[in-house]
Formats: sequence, C-alpha cells, structure tokens
Amino acid sequence: MLTIIAAASENNALGKDNQLVWHLPDDFKRFKSLTSGHYIIMGRKTFESFPKPLPNRTHVIITRQKDYEVPEGCIVVSDLQEAINICPKDEEVFVIGGGQIYKQSIDLVDKIDLTRVHTTVEADTFFPEIDTTKWELVFEEFHAKDEKHNFDFTFLTYKKVNS
Repeated sequence: MLTIIAAASENNALGKDNQLVWHLPDDFKRFKSLTSGHYIIMGRKTFESFPKPLPNRTHVIITRQKDYEVPEGCIVVSDLQEAINICPKDEEVFVIGGGQIYKQSIDLVDKIDLTRVHTTVEADTFFPEIDTTKWELVFEEFHAKDEKHNFDFTFLTYKKVNS
C-alpha cells in the first residue's frame, strides 16, 4: 500500500525555505509511529531538510542530480516510478514530500494521512487539493492547541474511492 503522509495548513501550505512552518510534537509522534520500520519516499530537498536520516526507516530519495551522495542505507533514484518500484509491494510505503512529490503521487497512492493544521500561513511549498470525489474521509481526530502546540490541528485519513 502506498500512503501519502503530510501536515498542511488550511491554505495547503507545507513549508517555507525548506522548513516546516510550525512545531507540533504530537504530529511528529504520529509521523514516527506510522513510518517507523517502513520505506519512505521523498524528494532531495525534503531529505536535505533533515539533520540526519530518520532512524528505523529506509530512505528513498528522488533527485535528478547524478552522483548524489547519501549516507549508507539510503537509496537514490531519478523519478517517482523508480522509487515506487524499488519498495516492497507487500508492506505500507510512505510518500513524505515535498510539494512536487506529493503532486506527482496523489493519483498513485491508496491512502492519505494528513494533519490539517488550522491556520493559514505564508509558504513556498503546498500540498495538492484533495478531490473529495476521489477520496473518502475515513478517520478524523481533532486536537486543540495547548502549551506544546501553537495551533489546533486534526488528524485526517482518506482512502481512495473505488471507481
């Protein structure tokens, strides 16, 4: 199963200057628990936004750069289809960004795990619109802002509608 996992604001903002524009510890915990032990597909800029590879995950990095150097255990491919093909078919694989990779993969994935951050922010990277004729909301869990979270947010899970 191929799953997109992302956090986006009300205006679908993902980030600015290759950084997230909020700090939501509960979203990080959910991301870690869902993706640990799995393959994660990402673009080069998303990979470069991490201080180091995320533990207990196999990183598949998409880049057009030839001879792109990555730490041991990371896989480099030249396009999304190659990234998907290299991943195991019998387990969940996560597409973790960025904006262009989400846009290319949204029609190919089976599920979307989205954290909707209830704010509008300035950004240079955006999540694609979710077409509700193609996607059914199957899970929703609201979290109010608190001392650790500056914004309200909702965990949303969408499954592709069988056509």
